[in-house]
Amino acid sequence: MQYSLGIDAGGTYTDTVILRDSDSKILDSGKALTTYPDLMTGIRNSIDKLNPKYLKKVKLVSVSTTLSTNTILEKTGYPVGLILVGDYTIPKELPAEHCITLRGGHDSNGDELHPLDINAVEQFALSMKKKVSAFAVSAYFSTRNPEHELRIKEVLLKLTGHPVVCGHELTQELGAYERAATAVLNAQLIPITYQFIHSIIAEVKGRKLDAKVLMLKCDGSVIDIKGAKLRPIETIFSGPAASIMGASHLSGLDTCAVIDVGGTSTDVSIIKNGVPELCERGAIVGDWQTRVKAIKMETSASGGDSHVWFKKYTRIGPRRVMPLCVAAKNYPGFREKLEKNPVPLRTMLNEHIQPTKFFVRTGNLPINPTEGEEKLLEVIGDEPLSVNDILSRMKRFPSPAVLDSLIKQRVIQVIGFTPTDALHVLGDYTEWDVETAQIGARKLARFTHLDPHNFCKKVKQQMARNMAYSLMSFVMEGRGKDGIKKMLEGEIPAQYKLKIPIVMLGGPVKTYYGELKKLIDAEIIVPEYAQVGNAVGALVGKGIKRIEIMIRPASMDKPDQNFLVFSPLGRKKFDQYRVAVEYAQKTGEELIQNSLKNFGLPEGSIKINTSVEYLTLPEWKHTPMETKMTFVGICAPGFSDDT
Repeated sequence: MQYSLGIDAGGTYTDTVILRDSDSKILDSGKALTTYPDLMTGIRNSIDKLNPKYLKKVKLVSVSTTLSTNTILEKTGYPVGLILVGDYTIPKELPAEHCITLRGGHDSNGDELHPLDINAVEQFALSMKKKVSAFAVSAYFSTRNPEHELRIKEVLLKLTGHPVVCGHELTQELGAYERAATAVLNAQLIPITYQFIHSIIAEVKGRKLDAKVLMLKCDGSVIDIKGAKLRPIETIFSGPAASIMGASHLSGLDTCAVIDVGGTSTDVSIIKNGVPELCERGAIVGDWQTRVKAIKMETSASGGDSHVWFKKYTRIGPRRVMPLCVAAKNYPGFREKLEKNPVPLRTMLNEHIQPTKFFVRTGNLPINPTEGEEKLLEVIGDEPLSVNDILSRMKRFPSPAVLDSLIKQRVIQVIGFTPTDALHVLGDYTEWDVETAQIGARKLARFTHLDPHNFCKKVKQQMARNMAYSLMSFVMEGRGKDGIKKMLEGEIPAQYKLKIPIVMLGGPVKTYYGELKKLIDAEIIVPEYAQVGNAVGALVGKGIKRIEIMIRPASMDKPDQNFLVFSPLGRKKFDQYRVAVEYAQKTGEELIQNSLKNFGLPEGSIKINTSVEYLTLPEWKHTPMETKMTFVGICAPGFSDDT
């Protein structure tokens, strides 16, 4: 009997599950706090909680992680050298510090516009060898003819040995600027992903597991390790992808809405007939529009560990903090420190000056610290300090800008009151220190007209409203968010009704069931193992590979002779349309088979679906003006019939 191990390294918790391959039954699960900057510590801690009897029989490990997304958002990727080829229009600065633009590129038929300046490529390669860790190359109309990108890649590999990413390797979509941005972001991630993958492989080998390792992509499919090393950009948003796949599997529903409440954020999405809806334009990560096909979803900065603070009214988020109840377990004496922390005047309150907020070092080192950052780090150490503590030691208030900078670099961890603390006070969830949460609630409730219990009840209700608002905004996209908010806040005497079930995932999501039911008329399901749904989703994603190939006449003046075929392999010319179609069919199927065979499946287990779209006009009497062939290969690498 064989088993599979799913791992989800989320923003707050790292979850693990073991599934039996024969029937996909969950046999065991584990949960541990995610550790930064080294995710492997949290992964090991979570795996250690699993039954060794099952663990030793694991033959497949599949991982979803926030690593790629966080690296882009935090701008901590490795330095990249970018080479642009052709007549580029750059609407805004690309995410590469070192960039050069060369003559060259092709037109829409794949014909060369200008010869490539190889000498300039060689000079740039040698000048950047010690300054960058990878290169990105994006040539004009490389999706029609990648010849220039491939020649540059050959030179860069020969002269530097660094990884090289070509735009045509990541997407066949047009859009030169977006393709360049995607290539740069992918190149930034390669060294980080390489290290992470090898840490996972070392962990698997260290536990003496004879298991294949896969990673979940942002479209809900999985990718083999070789592909993940080359195209780590495809693993952005793998957490939300894991949630929708896990929700569908745990609930047994092919069609449902999903609300995934994490520590940092709440993600909402919909799956229809077993297929997640994709964002056709590509995923947006931070400020960058990419050409990466990702699951369509909406994320709000409102999670179980969002900071609850007061200024004129009670606010939730947007930043994540360590809950007071968790800090009490991690730092001896913290409860007493919180109790003694003075309550500031109402006029002094801001995001950092709160009676329940503390700061502590993480162990990370700052990047090129300023003088202000260095002075503050001389004060903040391994024991949590409030702003009042820092004031007494520095004889002045810390600069909010300096605090923000160190928090963004994960040099400082923030501790504060959260919805998780509120649930502890209400008795809905008591995993950590209840008394510390109660102390925090008393201090914050003083600024309201509520007692601590009702204050926490209000926080819980607001969290439920945030979930409902995110879901209905997603469902009713473009139909006015103000009206949605007014209805959920009771200003309009009506209630939303959803015709498909809502599946909830996350730690204590069951506690929000009643509050959400008051806001939306729908079947709401909290499945067993909802607390580790993303780890389940990391396992149940199928191996999916999409290939697009286009055929068009070389000239519209002679549309029935000389045809061009554009594929990931480059441009090919054929005299006859029939021969061009046969080549496209064979090439698409071979590319699918070659991509998915890395999953180690027996021959014949890969299913390939082919769809064809024709572009023509009513009066057109010739072969199609354009023929687009889409090949989708599907396999299920996680499960077998072994017993």
